[in-house]
Amino acid sequence: MIYRFRVILDTEEDVFRDLEIDQTATLEDFHNAINQSFGFDGGEMASFYKSDDQWNQGEEISLFDMSDGAMQVRLMNETLVEDVISEAETRLLYVYDFLSMWRFMVELGEIAEREEGITYPNLMFVHGQIPDQAPEIAFEADEDDMGPEFDDDLDIDDLDNLNFDQNWN
Repeated sequence: MIYRFRVILDTEEDVFRDLEIDQTATLEDFHNAINQSFGFDGGEMASFYKSDDQWNQGEEISLFDMSDGAMQVRLMNETLVEDVISEAETRLLYVYDFLSMWRFMVELGEIAEREEGITYPNLMFVHGQIPDQAPEIAFEADEDDMGPEFDDDLDIDDLDNLNFDQNWN
């Protein structure tokens, strides 16, 4: 079977690629297809992350094992596309180049029969041009994530009135 994906760059403008890949291809093969379709050289660190319907980041599947053996890491070259994608679990997040943070939303559009004469992976459709730089990450925090509010009018520059023993050591 062939999996048809839409790979969307996380940016304000619409930039995406539609790719087909064999279900038995590895995530490393998929990583290479994504890089080629967006014009990257593929030489940077990257990871896929399992995702739910709200695009929440789940389990990481990494290009290389950077864990120093401290914990088990799933690797792209050992993980098949069909092992992480199904009709019930259709989304992945993909991050390329952890310094620039190119972020992509990857969604399964269709599972189809293999067509004779087509070489997979196959770039089916291209829309939009990637920007010169990765879009900046805008972090938003909920009010619950902000921690406790302090409203005690404490002047931390007024060392004489901080009420601590300066000879503590």
